[in-house]
Amino acid sequence: MINKTKLALGITAALALTGALVSPQAMAHSKKAKHHVVTESSSSYSSSSTGYSNSKVDALEAQLRSMQAEINSLRAQANRPNADAGKVQELDQWMNSVKSEPKESKKSKDNMVFFRGGYGHANNQRGGTLDPTAIPALGLANNNGTTVGPIDDKDSWYFGAGFDFSVNDNLFGLMDKTEVLAELMFDYKQLGERKNNGLSPAETATIAAATGIVLPAANTQKATVNQLTLAASPKIKFMKGSAFRPWLIPVGFELNIVSPPSDAITVLNPGMQFGLGADYKIWNNIYVGADARYHLTTQNTDGVNTDGVTAGGYLGLGF
Repeated sequence: MINKTKLALGITAALALTGALVSPQAMAHSKKAKHHVVTESSSSYSSSSTGYSNSKVDALEAQLRSMQAEINSLRAQANRPNADAGKVQELDQWMNSVKSEPKESKKSKDNMVFFRGGYGHANNQRGGTLDPTAIPALGLANNNGTTVGPIDDKDSWYFGAGFDFSVNDNLFGLMDKTEVLAELMFDYKQLGERKNNGLSPAETATIAAATGIVLPAANTQKATVNQLTLAASPKIKFMKGSAFRPWLIPVGFELNIVSPPSDAITVLNPGMQFGLGADYKIWNNIYVGADARYHLTTQNTDGVNTDGVTAGGYLGLGF
């Protein structure tokens, strides 16, 4: 019984001693364990915090880079030439050039219809005869007053009209403010009147007395000596845009229709014309002008001469 009691006491004492020895180490180990846990937790929190901060910096840096790229793109677009901007600039330049043109040139009319009239003089006698039946053997010579004789008129008067059509504004690039026009014109020219287009009553009586031949009654109507001219010519007109504008016709084509016809019954006589003149704008596209023209054929046509000069004035209407 005693041995058992001693044994129990000994075991108890050993356990107590062992606990006493083990307890400080355990506590130290426990403290170390706690310190290690706390240190690991702090380190983990610190690492976590540092990683979070780094991710925010990276995100901000990415945003800055994106904004810098957008700014560079906008700068490149601003410096790049724009097609619409070029068109707008061309339109502005055109508007400025239109505004800078003289107002007079905007209002002026290049085409014109004109009405003309004046005086004409031939180089030679008109030629041709109203009475080709002069019989010198019977005393019916041309110079004795009994026959009508040849047409010897030289002076005439005329009237007519025409059109000017604008073709070019600068002589086809050779001279500024020098206009080229195409002129179409016609005029009527009257030289005079001749009596007895045929044998006169005195002539028929002379023939009847000399030969016994009774001729029919003579035509006692008057014959008007006249001429119709149709012409087409290039016209060069200077000082475009001003009120006063001189012009010239270097050479043009004309066709003359004569009446009475020649001895060979010819009525057409082609030729050329040369002219110069000027007109002045008086008000609201109404013009007055003067011109002189020389008419030339290479030769007479079956005894008919039409060469000569005409000079006069005209009234023009721009359109």
